[in-house]
Amino acid sequence: MASIVPYRNGWRVQIKNRHGRDSATFRTKREAAQWALQREAEISGTKVPDKSLAEALDRYKREVSPEHKGARWEALRLDSLSRHPIARTPVAELVGPDVAEWRDDRLREVAPATVAREMTLLRSVLEVCRRDWGWIRTNPMTDVRRPRSPPSRKRRITPEEVERVAIACDLVDGDNAETALQRTGLAFLFALETAMRAGEILRLRWEDIGNKSVTLSETKNGDARRVPLSPRAREIVAALPQVAETAFNLHPGTRDALWRKAVQATKIEDLHFHDSRAEAIWRLSKKLDVMELARVIGHRDLKSLMIYYQADADELADRL
Repeated sequence: MASIVPYRNGWRVQIKNRHGRDSATFRTKREAAQWALQREAEISGTKVPDKSLAEALDRYKREVSPEHKGARWEALRLDSLSRHPIARTPVAELVGPDVAEWRDDRLREVAPATVAREMTLLRSVLEVCRRDWGWIRTNPMTDVRRPRSPPSRKRRITPEEVERVAIACDLVDGDNAETALQRTGLAFLFALETAMRAGEILRLRWEDIGNKSVTLSETKNGDARRVPLSPRAREIVAALPQVAETAFNLHPGTRDALWRKAVQATKIEDLHFHDSRAEAIWRLSKKLDVMELARVIGHRDLKSLMIYYQADADELADRL
């Protein structure tokens, strides 16, 4: 493996071979990395394929992404990456400063959390290039700094906001489930009772639903889990017509569009569907101990659960 370090006004690269070391000095790190790749190929008798990052992104989207749960959103992020000038760079010549420049460009356009997710995806693409396809020898993102993570959302949802969402989703006269908009509202109310994610709710099949619980075989962390149903959650399930394989009979794109439309109609600021999970977990934390809560919501460690498990200091004082 090549060693590339700053040297005077440029970069010095060294490569081990059978007889000792090869070394050279270049003006830029890119030139040093390119020389190292060529020299390593000469020494090993192999040559790295001449492929662009755009070709890597396209192949990943076709061959790897379909196996992931979030394939649709992953494809959109890959398409966004493909439109950036970095995609024209030969993947074997890609170096850390190239990725850092792309990162800084994106930070001027979107939130740090979005850039962090895109960097995770790009790292996966390059790792597949290295490990499975043999297109590169090292992952250039190894030393690239990730954006600082923003503070976790701690938004509570008030009873008034829940009522306004229900009205916007045409649920004034009870748990009607005839239209996609009504089922979107019921999915939100169901999330408040169960702390289930939107994707888990939309994938829920009738065969997964029992009298007092539902079984989730496909979850974010890959672990199957059973979720208890409160009396209110059971009322919502009972209101759903059994006309499709999935209980809520909603496509993710449809749910997303109808939710945005409903929130816009309520005039509520900064309300996300996923906020229902945090609100539900906060409510459940008042009824379940921390280990029970972790099992219900599918968290493997208590540290990640602390994002949601918020107990007021005055309330804790009353327990002492």
